[in-house]
Amino acid sequence: MTGFAHLHRFHQCVNEYAYSQSCPSGLYWDDVRKQCDFKDNAVCGPVATTEAPITTPDPYAATNCDPASCPLPNCFCSKDGTLIPGNLDPQETPQMIIMALDGAVNEQNYKHYLNLFNDTEFKNPNECPMRGTFFVSHQYTSYQMVQDLYHKKHEIALYSVTARDLARENYDEWVQEMVGMRTMLGLWANVSEYDILGIRAPRLKPGGNDHFNMMLDYGFVWDSSVSVPPQRVPVWPYTLDYKIPHECRSGGCPTSKYSGIWEVPLNSHFIAGYDGGHCPYLDQCVLFNFEPAEILAWFQEDFNRHYQNNRAPYIMAFHTNWFNEANLIEGLNQFLKWVQTQDDVWFVTMTQALLWMSEPKKVSELSQYADWDCRKDERAPPPACNLPTSCPLAFRPPSGVDKSWKPGTRYMQTCFSCPKQYPWLYDVDGDGGEPDYFEPPPFE
Repeated sequence: MTGFAHLHRFHQCVNEYAYSQSCPSGLYWDDVRKQCDFKDNAVCGPVATTEAPITTPDPYAATNCDPASCPLPNCFCSKDGTLIPGNLDPQETPQMIIMALDGAVNEQNYKHYLNLFNDTEFKNPNECPMRGTFFVSHQYTSYQMVQDLYHKKHEIALYSVTARDLARENYDEWVQEMVGMRTMLGLWANVSEYDILGIRAPRLKPGGNDHFNMMLDYGFVWDSSVSVPPQRVPVWPYTLDYKIPHECRSGGCPTSKYSGIWEVPLNSHFIAGYDGGHCPYLDQCVLFNFEPAEILAWFQEDFNRHYQNNRAPYIMAFHTNWFNEANLIEGLNQFLKWVQTQDDVWFVTMTQALLWMSEPKKVSELSQYADWDCRKDERAPPPACNLPTSCPLAFRPPSGVDKSWKPGTRYMQTCFSCPKQYPWLYDVDGDGGEPDYFEPPPFE
């Protein structure tokens, strides 16, 4: 389809038959990413292709998986990505559920997050409460709320400073966005940089080798930016010692090898017949017009493709949009109550999932597994303040980067003293002085 008048419609080919689908209200089909997005982000198709320039062969180019040369705990691959670590049987493997929340944390979503992670309703078999991984961006974020999440032992990861599309940005911009965001979380939310291990590319648009070179240079452990097209058996996380084991439909996947860096891919959510479409983010599937009982049934079928196959981690990724609809919230709550009836289902963070993969343990051994036992984790970060400082700050963005960044006044909440001006790229501490640049830590 061409032209915005028809851009909300697309076709999905299944078994050589094209099924007509529609994006949710207010969203349009992006012919580059092959998914629904906001109108300003959507690229109308068909997209022209160009021949790739002739380049010098990459001496570090990733090759096909060689399992014999890729032993745990620091390397893991399989030819199609579907094998269980440690060669465990599915019945011996815990079904991990990872709650992943993206974007700014503020008054629009924080109460919903507190209701979701309420410490009493959704628990693991060892009685530890459900915890999630928050991919935080800077703009519109309350750092007091982030500090409270960190104190409650949720995992804090990075979604960048600006949340803009970084797919075509260079290495230096990836450093400013991700290392800058890590620094801001330390300055304004008291989150230790040693606890920030992972990142996600905004809009699930990886930035090719520049993206992963930045990760390698600045000590990041894992990425979760690559989505997997719909397939019958889901893919497990893998290290980037070898080529990725599935199609990279979004583009921007690494082509070099990055030994020891983990990729936690987002398997597509879908059900038979593709009712509701397919999506890496659950709020991008067309479920807004479903009743809670229908959402529960949809989740159950989607979840069972993991649970009844190879038990690859079931990643439930959301934007704030999901929590704006009462039926979606209730459908999610019903699903979380239902999965708790299974004694081999565990809610974990991204890093907890990778710790298990590095040293797989059978379900029968998990009651004493220290990395998933909240009672054995004594590293409680200090609590956030009760009354944060609300800082009205002058916003002076760097010139020549993005024309949509207009000078003016912006607000920021923190438990610490207000900076001189609104922190941003090249000025993470908001002092208005010389531009901030980052040096990679010494290699160890």
